[in-house]
Amino acid sequence: MTTLPFPLAEEPDDASREAARKLFTSEIDFLKGVVAMDGLPPDDRPEVCFAGRSNVGKSSLINALTGRKGLARASNTPGRTQEINFFTLTDGRYLVDLPGYGFANAPVAVVQKWQNLLKQYLSGRASLRRAFVLIDARHGVKSVDEEIMSLLDRSAVTFQAVLTKADKMKAKDLERIQAQVREKLSKHPAAYPEIVMTSSEKGDGIATLRAIIAGLD
Repeated sequence: MTTLPFPLAEEPDDASREAARKLFTSEIDFLKGVVAMDGLPPDDRPEVCFAGRSNVGKSSLINALTGRKGLARASNTPGRTQEINFFTLTDGRYLVDLPGYGFANAPVAVVQKWQNLLKQYLSGRASLRRAFVLIDARHGVKSVDEEIMSLLDRSAVTFQAVLTKADKMKAKDLERIQAQVREKLSKHPAAYPEIVMTSSEKGDGIATLRAIIAGLD
């Protein structure tokens, strides 16, 4: 039997699932929104970040992970998140919601400012344990995604691909997109060798992603 490169991450066992559920559904606080590098909190604890094209479903995924509808502001308008938003879990670690990259419904100068902030953060944050790069399952990896992946390669930051909105696809089309994502990831040395398939609406993959994050020290 041939083993696929970048297989789907396995679901956690019951103990890991429950421990991760408690971590994410206990108290979680919004710490701050950052608009410049000098506003970042001290890098004195582990953190993970979520990056993705505008309107990929980043806010919806964070809300699904934490079991809260309004923790991260979701919008149908691309480019709603214009800051680096830090949230604190009960164990002290940070979840970081990054500005969307690619097309955004904002003035060019504003877009450029937050894109530069995004790139500075990804290339210079010592406490960043893993970046989760969100890919819309309806579209697969785009060139702008590969730009961010290449930046993470150069910065030696491990990143893991998370497919969002998987419930919007038929099974055969989803297999085609998975193959495209695997082919693209194979070119990036910083890519973690597992994919997470999610649906914020249906809850698919949420327990798996929680357990992955909870297991990072």
